[in-house]
Formats: sequence, C-alpha cells, structure tokens
Amino acid sequence: MPVSIKSAKEIELMRTAGRILGRVHEELAREIVPGMSTWDIYRICEQLIRSYGCIPSFLNYEGFPASVCVSVNDEVVHGIPSKKRLLKEGDIVSLDTGVIYKGYQSDAARTVGVGTVSKQASDLIERTKRCFFAGMQYAKAGMRLFDISAAIGDYAHRYGYGVVRDLVGHGIGRNMHEPPEIPNIRQRFRGMRLRPGMTLAVEPMVNIGTWRVNWSPNGWTVTTADGSLSAHYENTILITRGEPELLSVTEEEAENLNQMYLAV
Repeated sequence: MPVSIKSAKEIELMRTAGRILGRVHEELAREIVPGMSTWDIYRICEQLIRSYGCIPSFLNYEGFPASVCVSVNDEVVHGIPSKKRLLKEGDIVSLDTGVIYKGYQSDAARTVGVGTVSKQASDLIERTKRCFFAGMQYAKAGMRLFDISAAIGDYAHRYGYGVVRDLVGHGIGRNMHEPPEIPNIRQRFRGMRLRPGMTLAVEPMVNIGTWRVNWSPNGWTVTTADGSLSAHYENTILITRGEPELLSVTEEEAENLNQMYLAV
C-alpha cells in the first residue's frame, strides 16, 4: 500500500488535531501526582479530549479499553489504566494517546516523572526525547525514511540504552496506522525517499537495559524483559520542502522544541 500524500486541506485538519493533542498532553502532565491511580489519568484524559470536541482515537481501537495508554516504569507501551495501580513518588509514566478531529488523527506520547525522580530516570526521559530530535534531522523531503531510524538508534546507543525493536512508528492520517512502518534502529537499507505531504508518527521507545521485551498476559502491555525502566516520546510530524513540522505540540511548545532540534 503506498504512503498517502496529504492535501493542503487534510494537513490543516491534522494540524488542528495535533495542536489539540499537544494541549491535552500539556494539561495531562500537570495532573500527574503521587497517589493517583492510572484510572484517574484515563478519566482526566478522556475529559480533556472530549472538551476540545475530539474523539479519543485509542478507545476501543482494536479492542483497547481506554483512551490513553498509561505505562509505568518497566512498561514500554500499552499499559491499561486500572483503579488498583497507584503512582508512587519516583515512578516514571509514559502517556500515549491520540485524537480524531473531523476524521483526521494525531498521535503522541510523553514520559513524565512522578514527583522527584532519580537522575537515571530523568536522564532516560530527556535522552529519549533527544533521540526523536536526532531523527528529525533527517525528516526532510528527498532524504530516506530509515535515515530517521538510524539517527534515533545511534543516539540512544551512545548511552548504552536498548532500543525496542518489536514496535515501530507509522504513517498516520485518516487512520491511526498507515504505511510506512518506521523502526527506531539502523536498518540494512535506507528505505523510501520522503516526500512533502507525508505525515508520520515517529516514536522512540528506549530502555535503560536490554532492547528485548515481553508481552503481558492481557495481550496489550509490553514490558522490558529485564525489568529496567523504559521511556517513550512521540510526535506526529509533517514532511515539508524544508524542516519537518511537529504537528502534535502546542504553538508555545514548538518554539521551545526548536531550540532542542538545533542543539542535537
């Protein structure tokens, strides 16, 4: 299946969806405190998404039972919210969610600390974010898709981290998952050429220890095979004739992130 090139109208709808999702993440992160349950996070996220006139794209997607994946510590992705799972001081929690605005999707993930976290955890969160921006150096028209992958993996490997191989980024648009798949490590080939109008969800998933993962009996939650911490950072991006545009951030955040993009 070919990679879709979005029209100007489609891009504008995805831009709006992304800005809303950026605000959802910004507001949700402020709510994270020790003692709250992962179900509380789900409830708040659901309310935020609907308050902006959007549909939660994760809810019931392929059977997933919530509007946000809440993954704690060694959980890589797809953590299912629970009233019994309480956050503790020093935990890290990955929040992966998406919205649908007038038929178009945006997808993004952030990892945040609960209260005061260890330097090891803080470094992992920051470096995973920087992995994404290392990849963005190659997210330009005319360049190759897997150059993004190589840059992400190479940055993480500088610190001895394991980069998850079993899960990948993806194209996005009317559907949550569209071609192409976007690995987070160097590939044998450089992949397809990028073209203006492509919209991609790029999402490094980085572990302090091994890259290997296990799938939980619930069929959804993915955990690190060695029990080490994992972080996740994702944005929906637009390939342009110049620098990539981050769609799933607020306008204020975009200005701040531009400095990180230039510094990597």
